[in-house]
Amino acid sequence: MANIQAIRGMHDVLPEQTPLWQYAEKIIRDVLSSYGYSEIRLPAVEKTELFKRSIGEVTDIVEKEMYTFDDKNGDSLTLRPEGTAGCLRACLEHGLLHNQVHRLWYYGAMYRHERPQKGRYRQFFQFGVETYGMASADIDAELLLLTDRLWKRLGIREKVHLQLNSLGTIAERLVYREALVTYFQQHLETLDEDSLRRLNTNPLRILDTKNPAMADVVKNAPELINCLGDDSRQHFQEILNTLNDLGVSYEINTRLVRGLDYYSKTVFEWVTDELGSQGTICAGGRYDGLIEQLGGKANSAIGFAMGMERLLLLLETLDIKFENTVDIYLIRVGKQAEKVGLRLAEQLRTQIPTLKIQMDCSSSSVKSQFKKADKSGAIYALILGGDEVSRGEISIKALRDEQQTQQNLTLANVVNFFKNAQNVL
Repeated sequence: MANIQAIRGMHDVLPEQTPLWQYAEKIIRDVLSSYGYSEIRLPAVEKTELFKRSIGEVTDIVEKEMYTFDDKNGDSLTLRPEGTAGCLRACLEHGLLHNQVHRLWYYGAMYRHERPQKGRYRQFFQFGVETYGMASADIDAELLLLTDRLWKRLGIREKVHLQLNSLGTIAERLVYREALVTYFQQHLETLDEDSLRRLNTNPLRILDTKNPAMADVVKNAPELINCLGDDSRQHFQEILNTLNDLGVSYEINTRLVRGLDYYSKTVFEWVTDELGSQGTICAGGRYDGLIEQLGGKANSAIGFAMGMERLLLLLETLDIKFENTVDIYLIRVGKQAEKVGLRLAEQLRTQIPTLKIQMDCSSSSVKSQFKKADKSGAIYALILGGDEVSRGEISIKALRDEQQTQQNLTLANVVNFFKNAQNVL
């Protein structure tokens, strides 16, 4: 019988891979905390209607990519393909938006049924940030400054660059939409199948095409910035002024539209040239109109999401080295030693909470246990056998320093030894 394997596009994160994940997750959490953002934890499953109303029924996500099923009550449910809609639903449901300001973040798995490729999976992990109740350009700029600081902390600032654009208001975008449809109708022979389908449903998405055969026709299409009103132009310029004042480099990309219907005014992406076609590692924008679309009162909202898998692919290019995960490997030989060793390990963990101790539980030979001690990466091995127990002692061997000789200590002095050895652990 064949072994059961993971679902295609849904990957295990193995023990040798998790240190890089934990490293990135901690830095992200620390940066978000330094800007005063609070965590919200959201369900992985929502009612399908939530995503149809927020993302839009004519988007690729809703039409092709959602994992949707009927539960036993006949309700249509969907594994979340993104986090914005669920976060906003939670805030509306719990009354967090009325006359309040919130800076929130969440982290977890998202699901999309699309063709798996490097950096693009069917189950993928995202950090998301959503802010509510702030209409000024300052919060737009803050998100860009926050992400800029994050890349610096992660050591990848030179590997990413910022692209941004303004989509204006819904009314301004409708004017632009008409101009865009008129233009593309004059070039129908150049449009591919996806673009022809989008022409009458979501023509802005045509600008986001990756089809090289359409590069020229897209390049010569009307630009949205020409349809923006004074308020939208001023909002966008204030963001640019802040970035200029603080020395954050950027590129205005007039073809940047983002894939979801709910964006307005500011949209942005942090992209890299080092991951091939999957070059976007963080993206977001303002979505003031979505709150009313989901039944709330008019309010302001802007956020972003970053995909962990792509971010980690970029971090792997840095060849980050991680410290040993174990300080002490405890070798025990014989029943008496096993009992005494277990008690000693617990005593050490109580007295020195930062100490990382791995205890051998195999009852194998000393030679075999030493091999596992060396493989664990531990700095010290503690060796406890019947003779040591009878003398009330334990042997200590430095595994990474050949200059240190093996020594015996009384069991009572082991705690003091490791308190004094903290600088090498």
